[in-house]
Amino acid sequence: MSWRSTADVVIVGGGCMGASVAYHLTKQGITDVILLEREEALGTGATGRNAGGVRHQFSHESNVRLSLESIAVLERFEEEVGHPIDLFQDGYLFLLSSPANVAKFRGNMEMQRRLGVDVHWLTPDEAQERAPGIDPEGVLGATFCGRDGICDPSGVTLGFAGAARRAGARIREGVAVTGVRTSSGRVTAVETSHGPIETPLVVNAAGPWAADVGRMAGVALPIEPLRRHIFVAEPPSADGWRQDGVPTAPDSRVMVIDFETTFYFHREGAGLLFGMGDPDEPYGYDQEVDWDVLEKVAPVAARRLPVLADAPIAHAWAGLYEMTPDAMPILGPAGELDGFHVIGGFSGHGFQHAPAAGRVVAALVAGADPGMDLSPFAYARFGSGALAGEGNVV
Repeated sequence: MSWRSTADVVIVGGGCMGASVAYHLTKQGITDVILLEREEALGTGATGRNAGGVRHQFSHESNVRLSLESIAVLERFEEEVGHPIDLFQDGYLFLLSSPANVAKFRGNMEMQRRLGVDVHWLTPDEAQERAPGIDPEGVLGATFCGRDGICDPSGVTLGFAGAARRAGARIREGVAVTGVRTSSGRVTAVETSHGPIETPLVVNAAGPWAADVGRMAGVALPIEPLRRHIFVAEPPSADGWRQDGVPTAPDSRVMVIDFETTFYFHREGAGLLFGMGDPDEPYGYDQEVDWDVLEKVAPVAARRLPVLADAPIAHAWAGLYEMTPDAMPILGPAGELDGFHVIGGFSGHGFQHAPAAGRVVAALVAGADPGMDLSPFAYARFGSGALAGEGNVV
């Protein structure tokens, strides 16, 4: 495949965000696009290391709007994009154990319902019916949305990328970006391990590495990488997740989140995937599994889902969140540099917003109406002090 040294738009990063932008640029009629991924395959960075959750249950109205659009796209993905994906809408169940969070989630529910989200308040007993096997001790209430669920990040990424390629976009894997050239306050080229590409427009979709790409362009992005662990447990007996015929874990793929601790779990094939935030984790790019983290997660996990006390761990991996100070992404132009756009900083909820966020950024690059208020996602908010962030970070 011949090397192209010019493009109308260069996208840095071949995860779900970069692939979505490429696809939506072609829908805008912009097909002279080059998508660069430094790894040998798309979606092998942060995209390939997440739990695949998709939900409407956010505390910030703008994030709910992104979810409404994105999940609707995922529901018709094969028809619209031309690629099959695994989408299981068995719901998200948030367990709440403090009066303060009960009040916050009741307020969130009012906003979510106003926007058309079918979300329900459950008693502790009703929550246990939705997620057999949990211990509801201390739970004061729960929220549940049945259109939330689990989806395949790889399928979504490859679907967007394949459709973009068919429309004329060029995808280059194994190509690292090493610099961004600028002149007179605007982007002029991207330097890569295979040579320069002259372009007036760059989209920084590098996920946890977005700040590094920003520095290449002289733009300071408040995005920090934060390691998060995921563990997968095997059934503890030949009866699977049952004991004497009684479920010890849900049969469905419902995502259960103990909001106070951030412990979460869902079924993953025959196993059970779970994780939890570590407040002692420093920012950094380390993606090696630290088994000491399991020692912190295990007692919390066993308290809320007792069967995990006896379930062997089949495997584990670690990936990176891309954190901003307000846990909200940056979408669109960044800094004083013309032609430099960002789609990043989703703080752990990026994959599920890729369809809508990619469309929005593609519209901005094309000079079209993005169709929603983007001020909560504007880079300029960090200089104004107006940070009304996302509270439902898991």
